[in-house]
Amino acid sequence: MWKSKDIYYISDSTGILITNLGQSLICQFPEISFHEEKFPYVKTVKDAEKTLQYIHDKSLGRRPIIFSTIMNQDVRNVFRTPEIEFFDVFDFLLEPLETCLEAKALRVPGFSRHTDDVTMNRRVEAIHYCLDHDDGVRSDEFDDADVILLGVSRAGKTPVSVYLATQMGLKSANFPLTSEYLSNFRLPDSVVRNRRRAIGLTTSPEILRGMREKRYPDSRYAKMATCTTELDQADQIFRQHHIPQVSTAGKSIEEIATQVAQELGLAKKPANI
Repeated sequence: MWKSKDIYYISDSTGILITNLGQSLICQFPEISFHEEKFPYVKTVKDAEKTLQYIHDKSLGRRPIIFSTIMNQDVRNVFRTPEIEFFDVFDFLLEPLETCLEAKALRVPGFSRHTDDVTMNRRVEAIHYCLDHDDGVRSDEFDDADVILLGVSRAGKTPVSVYLATQMGLKSANFPLTSEYLSNFRLPDSVVRNRRRAIGLTTSPEILRGMREKRYPDSRYAKMATCTTELDQADQIFRQHHIPQVSTAGKSIEEIATQVAQELGLAKKPANI
């Protein structure tokens, strides 16, 4: 078994798709250490030859792995050498799909079926809404939100909110449960009347303490007792208002956001973005 392996994500577009796909595969091998690099916009044979030379020089003959979404056959063929383990998404997926559908694919790099002015405007609007309604700001406008994230300080509200807006096109607001609300076991009216769109983010006291300790070391705010008490108080509030909870412990932002969308019934069909 390999102790370490070099991984290269190569695309004729942004490389986001192949990077996400490749990382979702290699994370299944936690015992192996991976060195990863991304090469977007490899569009010509010259680009490919330059990239391949870099890979050969860097990997020193240790059979690096390439994940690719390059459309052009000539460019793709540059990487088909005995020294490389080449995994091409379109070999495995697009060609069988053409056979299944009895049609030829466009084979245009970076093409998105849903990229148009309307859906782009929706995404931009969602991003602006998210930024304008972060950390409880303008909570009187929560009626317009698709998602309202609730939680104690450092529970992960802002990064999840941003992901929901930028990647899923959802108007996401978030509200911090400060001592004012925790000690009185209450929520503001703007959240209560929209509780069907609210999700409580929670975590473990240990993880919360670690997050807070990085920001305010040796503070009362970061003590285990404080973290435990606040999480318990938040849990009671969520139960009182029948607000579903999603734990952020040990999960990526993508996983949390997906679970939030599922809880609210927003992930049953692909977003039109």
